[in-house]
Amino acid sequence: MVTNGQKFSAEFIGTFFLVFMGTGAIAANSFSGGAVGLVGIALTFGLTIALMVGATARISGGHINPAVTFGMLITGNIKIKDAGLYLAAQLLGAVAASLLLGLLSPNNQMTAGNLGVTLPATGVGLVSLMGIEIVLTFLLVFVIFSVAVDSKSPFKNSANFIIGLTVTVCALMGGTLTGASMNPARSFGPALITGEWTLHWVYWIAPLIGGGLAAFSYTKLFLSETDSG
Repeated sequence: MVTNGQKFSAEFIGTFFLVFMGTGAIAANSFSGGAVGLVGIALTFGLTIALMVGATARISGGHINPAVTFGMLITGNIKIKDAGLYLAAQLLGAVAASLLLGLLSPNNQMTAGNLGVTLPATGVGLVSLMGIEIVLTFLLVFVIFSVAVDSKSPFKNSANFIIGLTVTVCALMGGTLTGASMNPARSFGPALITGEWTLHWVYWIAPLIGGGLAAFSYTKLFLSETDSG
């Protein structure tokens, strides 16, 4: 039987490496004058998610994202006590990753750009920022429910790679516009370490709305005659 400590550890480690590797790619891109590029950053986030979901799925379900945990909570796939445990682990993992990345960066340059703080691009207004983050998170959580929660999914064994691919696609579309967070913990870690909180609340509200809508929609539309797993 998996203990609460093991679940906490899995979510902490999974989120830690998502933030460390993903925002680390952003930092590397900054220090290299753009050599990594959007494609490299998107692939880093996507591949890290694929690896960490695969590594933690048996233990915690591989949420690694408060928006995913929220979707699971409102559809009855996780108890509120466990959801709180997951949220704490995800936030602490993200903070630890950002702190370590900042300490390991050349000259300890803990700037918003170097640590991958999620901020909208110039010209992207509040409505666009909110809308893009809602849509991207909806897609991510919808896919997660399709391939990992739906017990009749034919892609159970490859769910982590499909989820990682979804993150990559979303990052390619929204990375230069909103930062393509889709994950409040991923945004929280860099914001806390750098002290850059501009529009940070959007990166909580939008993913929770998108994730919640996706979880509710998939459950009501497609799981009425199937078991969730």
